[in-house]
Amino acid sequence: MIKMEKVSAGYGKQEILHGVDLEIHKGEIITLIGANGSGKSTLLRALLGFMPLWGGEIRMEGISVSQMGRAEIARKAAYLPQGKNVPDITAGRMVLHGRFPYLRYPRKYRETDFRLAGEAMERMGIGNLAQKQMSELSGGMRQKVYIAMALAQQAQMIVMDEPTTYLDIGQQMKFAQMMKELAGEGITIVLVLHDILLALQISDRIAAMQEGRILRCAAPEEILQEGIVELLYKVTVKSCRTEAGVQYFYEMPGF
Repeated sequence: MIKMEKVSAGYGKQEILHGVDLEIHKGEIITLIGANGSGKSTLLRALLGFMPLWGGEIRMEGISVSQMGRAEIARKAAYLPQGKNVPDITAGRMVLHGRFPYLRYPRKYRETDFRLAGEAMERMGIGNLAQKQMSELSGGMRQKVYIAMALAQQAQMIVMDEPTTYLDIGQQMKFAQMMKELAGEGITIVLVLHDILLALQISDRIAAMQEGRILRCAAPEEILQEGIVELLYKVTVKSCRTEAGVQYFYEMPGF
């Protein structure tokens, strides 16, 4: 379990997070939503120890993140940031980077590392791309490589900032299915999504952020019923129950 208590953090002299409280449970999918600049990406960076806290504390499995080294955190949590540069390496080598937290300098890959990287690529359906340069891949394929890298890391928590940006609708559905499968295996998934319908569909809980604070963290239906989406985005989302489960859609007046 991850527990954030009264966490404040920022950049330079500007405080971005203001006394954030949040608990993240094992095997759940929790999604951060909110307008641009609400503090979602900053919260992820603070959660993973990438920036010093101005106040409060973050504990990962009962241990303060401030007392953990980078490799120790990386063995517990894999991170896929948004806006990643395209490295001049092959997809296979990129996935092997997920094994870095388990290697000492100078890094020398073991048979286990190659096997786990290969299995991760096969699981993402990109086993045939191992020798392809990252620059030759589409945005969607590169995103699959990054997710495979996170899987190869074997962390019990995967943190992703806007992971569906370059995925078409079919790939987004496969991504959602993959997240559900990983959560079912006990892996904790923390996402930042701007696709509100997808967030409502796949999340166990949604944390709604505004101006560096969490307004509400609750199940999707509660977030919907309490008007949080309308408050944040000025749009109306409705739900209906079908044979396939609860479905969400935007209400568009006049259409």
